[in-house]
Amino acid sequence: MDTHVNAQANMEAAETRQMAGQLARWWWAWLAVGILWLVAGLVILQVREGSVALVGIIIGAMFLAAGVQELVIGYVSEGWKWLWITFAVLLIIGGLFALFNPVQTFTALASTLGFLFLMVGVLWTIEAFATRGANELWWLNLIAGIMMIGLGFWAEGQFFATRAYTLLIFAGVWALLHGVSDIIKSFQFKRLGAMATQ
Repeated sequence: MDTHVNAQANMEAAETRQMAGQLARWWWAWLAVGILWLVAGLVILQVREGSVALVGIIIGAMFLAAGVQELVIGYVSEGWKWLWITFAVLLIIGGLFALFNPVQTFTALASTLGFLFLMVGVLWTIEAFATRGANELWWLNLIAGIMMIGLGFWAEGQFFATRAYTLLIFAGVWALLHGVSDIIKSFQFKRLGAMATQ
């Protein structure tokens, strides 16, 4: 009985090392994407109200990048695979729509900002609990998710002009935070890969 349990534990450890090795090979991609997110955030925060179409295009590109990242996470993860792939498909569809309809995207996002904040907050909260075992900084996602849920309730009570301005600021700050998070993850993946080969 003990040998069966030990064999199963060894097999699970080998699978975990293999998954860590797969993620570690792509650590540089997470770093590059994180830098791109930082650049996108800085560009959005410099945009004035007259550049609504530019913001719509940048938001579309952000959605596409986030969708691709969710697909990668879904591909390498053992559990919750369906959740990552579902969010990836939704983000990619939203990103394509935004690229082809940037002004309508901005207007629609500003109109539904509170609901979008709530959805992002719920996603980040679920992701925090789903990655708790593998991510030392899972609690940061949890705090961010709770803050986004609170921001969603606040945004629902605001006028459209306030929502549009808030959307610009939020998109910029979200891109900056996403970039910092991806850069931290890239070095975590690199470290995991080094530990897996030992």
